[in-house]
Amino acid sequence: MAFAISTRNAVAILVTLVLVSARSSSSTLQQDFIHCLVDNTDMAFPIRASFFSPDQNATLFKEELESTAQNLRYLTQSNPKPVFIFEPLYETHVQAAVVCAKKLQLHMRLRSGGHDYEGLSFVAENVTPFVVVDLSKLRQIDVDLDSNSAWAHAGATVGEVYYRIQEKSQTHGFPAGLCSSLGIGGHLVGGAYGSMMRKFGLGADNVLDARIIDANGKILDRAAMGEDVFWAIRGAGGGSFGVILAWKIKLVPVPATVTVFTVTKTLEQDGTNVLYKWQQVADKLDEDLFIRVIIQPSGKTGNRTISTSYQGQFLGDSNRLMQVMQKSFPELGLTKKDCIEMSWIKSVMYIAGFPNSAPPEALLAGKSLFKNHFKAKSDFVEEPIPVEGLEGLWKKLLKEDSPLTIWNPYGGMMSRISESETPFPHRKGTLFKIQWLSTWSDGKASEARHIEWMRDMYSYMEQYVSKKPRRAYVNYRDLDLGVNEGESDAREWGAKYFKGNFERLVKIKGEFDPENFFRHEQSIPTKIG
Repeated sequence: MAFAISTRNAVAILVTLVLVSARSSSSTLQQDFIHCLVDNTDMAFPIRASFFSPDQNATLFKEELESTAQNLRYLTQSNPKPVFIFEPLYETHVQAAVVCAKKLQLHMRLRSGGHDYEGLSFVAENVTPFVVVDLSKLRQIDVDLDSNSAWAHAGATVGEVYYRIQEKSQTHGFPAGLCSSLGIGGHLVGGAYGSMMRKFGLGADNVLDARIIDANGKILDRAAMGEDVFWAIRGAGGGSFGVILAWKIKLVPVPATVTVFTVTKTLEQDGTNVLYKWQQVADKLDEDLFIRVIIQPSGKTGNRTISTSYQGQFLGDSNRLMQVMQKSFPELGLTKKDCIEMSWIKSVMYIAGFPNSAPPEALLAGKSLFKNHFKAKSDFVEEPIPVEGLEGLWKKLLKEDSPLTIWNPYGGMMSRISESETPFPHRKGTLFKIQWLSTWSDGKASEARHIEWMRDMYSYMEQYVSKKPRRAYVNYRDLDLGVNEGESDAREWGAKYFKGNFERLVKIKGEFDPENFFRHEQSIPTKIG
């Protein structure tokens, strides 16, 4: 594929400047890549400003590599680094990047937000050399209230999408993630759950169209990619089918007044029994009400306990919320004083951890509030965990330095959507999802100990969570579940993420990207044994 070159001479001058400064094999790869870009795009752009490599400026390269990386565990010296990072400014640049990476046999990793839990958007353990194409400059958002929709480019954060919607309307929203610094490109491709999923389903359930670049560098919309591929990209995880350029999302109605609250119970405040009750009612509450539980040790060494914080968002005022809670979950002891009424956008910020004084413009910063060394896992629960099971979990949590687990309720709309409607299969019968985290700050020094604790705790919980298969959420990548190695059978990890949808994903992948150009350690394979 080649595009007409209208500004070739101007770009060639910039290319020459880059070539003069090249000194290493990685620089040679970058030279070849730039030459190819010139031959395959019709736009002039500041090449120097769009490339980051250790040969040109090690400091800038390091800053760019780490800019959106959430899990610092994958930024050590021993982790493989890309030969360079390319930041496209226009969609045609991304097209050319795909064409050139394929031509030069450069493996490509794609990054929109960088929140992938196992670093797959900026680390490639088994494939070298590789480049990172960072989509953070492609962040345009166009909101159209007349059609109740918006186009959001892949590099925009979830927070930016929320902000641009509320700029146009105080009574429109979108049911996506709780963390505002997520890149919308990678977020929706994994399903995208949030605090309104019980009312409206996942973010991916509310996608109307998309623009994707295939392995041949062609831009395809829903009609051009076909319904099979459109089905696959709404839940199969990133990096398997192509480069998502933009999503067309369906806006949903939100009330002018939304109520939030946080109520914390320790073990000494009957926390275990309250949590046992929450498990029985959380998926059956009014669909306007979402109550997640954030669980972690608290207190000083020698006198630690377990704190369970119930964080709620209710699509309505506090009077109606109190009626719902008194009828369905009086055990929590929610009072009117605990309730804070605010706009939907402010409620989003509350859930994301912003102080109440922060203005909506804070969502435009796009910076992660969480950067640390961590290991994560996930589970889905279909029957309440008994009190003795919870008590055993408390003992496990109290042995770890900084563990955290977050339990998110299902039910409502999530139970009414078929598990084959999208690749995301965790629907009817799921009471809640668990996210497990262990964090530490001293890097490699204690990494093995923390990961061993996580695996031991995960093994303990096996008896209380979903079975045959034990399920997991693809956007909480966990390489412990298995990786792609040669022609190995990926059924085991595939079934945990996708259940019976995995075979269909493999078939679509084999037809859409038969050469497996878009791949990583847990990408959808072109075939399975």
